[in-house]
Amino acid sequence: MFDHFVWEILICPVLVVVAIRYLADRLRPEAAALLLVTSLTAAAAGCLVTLGAFALKAVAELPLTASLLHVSDAYVRADTDSEPWVSWLSLALLLTALAGIARVWRTHRRDTAYARRYTGLPTVDGQVVILDDDRAEAFAVPGGDGRIVVTTGMRDALDDVQYAALLAHERAHLRSRHHRLVLLAHLSAAVHPVFRLLTRHIDHLVERAADERAAAELGDRRGVARAIATAALVSDSTHRVGSLRMAPPTPDLSRAGAVPRRVASLITPRRNRPLLALALPAAIAVFSLAWTVECVVDLGELLIAARL
Repeated sequence: MFDHFVWEILICPVLVVVAIRYLADRLRPEAAALLLVTSLTAAAAGCLVTLGAFALKAVAELPLTASLLHVSDAYVRADTDSEPWVSWLSLALLLTALAGIARVWRTHRRDTAYARRYTGLPTVDGQVVILDDDRAEAFAVPGGDGRIVVTTGMRDALDDVQYAALLAHERAHLRSRHHRLVLLAHLSAAVHPVFRLLTRHIDHLVERAADERAAAELGDRRGVARAIATAALVSDSTHRVGSLRMAPPTPDLSRAGAVPRRVASLITPRRNRPLLALALPAAIAVFSLAWTVECVVDLGELLIAARL
């Protein structure tokens, strides 16, 4: 079974990360966000199940639990006799992954509960909530019909064209249910440390997807680019004296190069690679799931063979 550990825990996650990081900025954002997150989630699921299989093997190696399972603990240990650490390392990694998943889920539930306070506020057009606050913020609140919350500080900082672009961007988040993609990416990142390298890329890709949908809706790429730049500038200036809690949280627009990259993509869009390129991370994820199935089958055969 050691080969399964090498491929599922050491090799496949690294391959998935390399493929996604390479393709994230080279494909059409909307399709890339959906399919890359799907591939990441599948790889994370395979990794988690493999860790679970090895953790079960670790438990079966203990004399007490082996007797309860009516299997030979010596026979189970012999399967990875040259790598005795692998089962217990897998158990530790599994517990760490489950704790990380629980932490991400608790944060999600807390943010969702916080967001509900905006759903009951009066709207100006059935969806947009204007919040009386001098700080410049705007965010989408998923759930039900969805809400777009804009502070008076943000509204005053934008002209009518920029404000329309802002609303189109937030509507794109709601229509595409981007919050679900971000949640899946963060849950996957909790499974394996190397997947954490992708969270900022996925967050950026989701923002790019909303930018492109807003530009298509308004037919004005430069107008959307100006709105992004202006919103980032006024938001950054207000963040110096505090920040309004996001519901749900959104990436900090002033972070290392995020805004210039988004603006540049709108003003001078690069030639996207064909969607066939998505076959690479998808193939790795499918391979990972296939190995996961084989790992579970091998564990079952091992426990059957070890029965007393």
